[in-house]
Amino acid sequence: MGTTPLGASLRALVVTVVHHPEDSRIRHREISALLAAGWQVTYLAPFAAHDLPVPEVAGGLTCVDLPRASGRDRLGAARAARASVRQLAPDHDVVLVHDPELVPALAGLGGRHLVWDVHEDPAGALVVKDWLPAALRRPVAAAWRGAERLVERRHPLLLAEHAYAGRFRRDHAVVPNAVVVPPHVPPAGGARLVHVGNLTLARGSETMVEVARLAHAASDGAITLDVVGPARDEASRSAMAAGAAEGVLVWHGFQPADRAMAMVDGALAGLALLRDLPNYRGSMPTKVVEYLAHGVPAITTPLPLARDLVEECRGGVVVPFDDPQAAADAAVRLWRTPDEAAAMGERGRDLVRERYDWAKGGPAFVAALTEVAAARSPRL
Repeated sequence: MGTTPLGASLRALVVTVVHHPEDSRIRHREISALLAAGWQVTYLAPFAAHDLPVPEVAGGLTCVDLPRASGRDRLGAARAARASVRQLAPDHDVVLVHDPELVPALAGLGGRHLVWDVHEDPAGALVVKDWLPAALRRPVAAAWRGAERLVERRHPLLLAEHAYAGRFRRDHAVVPNAVVVPPHVPPAGGARLVHVGNLTLARGSETMVEVARLAHAASDGAITLDVVGPARDEASRSAMAAGAAEGVLVWHGFQPADRAMAMVDGALAGLALLRDLPNYRGSMPTKVVEYLAHGVPAITTPLPLARDLVEECRGGVVVPFDDPQAAADAAVRLWRTPDEAAAMGERGRDLVRERYDWAKGGPAFVAALTEVAAARSPRL
């Protein structure tokens, strides 16, 4: 159990105004690992904005509702988060922040025990943020690079990818986007493609709908696509609605992690058709790892880390960017060779179990926060 020298449980304040409260990394991996290690956790997240009730206090977890930061409507959420952190931080050993915009928003509160969990490359992500005027994207990205240097002088960081280390001058703990590997899964096969995750144009939403159309036609209507995840832009909502109306896909919207992963089990293949954008080039798409963990081959675009993983284990098919025909052809080939689909999934599962299993990553994450608490907690 994580404890202070006085014997009380260690306490973490976990904060997001951007991510869904049921985000897999935040809620189902990191918070669950802290609770399992005996920590007390206060979780600040936008429950009401996602039509979720604020959970009651249970098992060491206390939840507090915050506004959601969305599009250009972000200042109110930042102010609310600042007010809550100002009040609660002194009673916690670590403040774990998941949104880059909250790091400057919380400046000046004296939070030496604030830790930024770096999920992405914020400067690289600005090229696809339609809420920011195009003329401002480059100067804001440059300013953010400078801000990152200042942040790491004052606060410890957790990096979700080893590749992120090149952006920083100091060494920081790396907690990769490992996944929970289920003990038993059915073999891949059948005629059902699946996609799990947020839907945006940058993540290939329109491409995957076209893949579903092409694969459905080439298989005489056998192949369909299950889409699990919320649409984050109007173009993606329209594309999903059109595909559902044509009968080539079923759009399930957001689903809790356990239900989403249950839909992956036994699928023919999982789609990860992210586009060639700076924010994605140094990141491993978590969905690729999740598909393989469930024994399902991945059909992925050639982002470096995804390509290397799939090619190393021969656990799927790498297709060109923005090429729905190539992805559909890959799906049809797997449909016609179900034994090969199952073998791909099993090879991928073996590698993920060895390298990306949260059963190993969870203790490393807890150890990293315990080290921060020992050095910086205001309660010690």
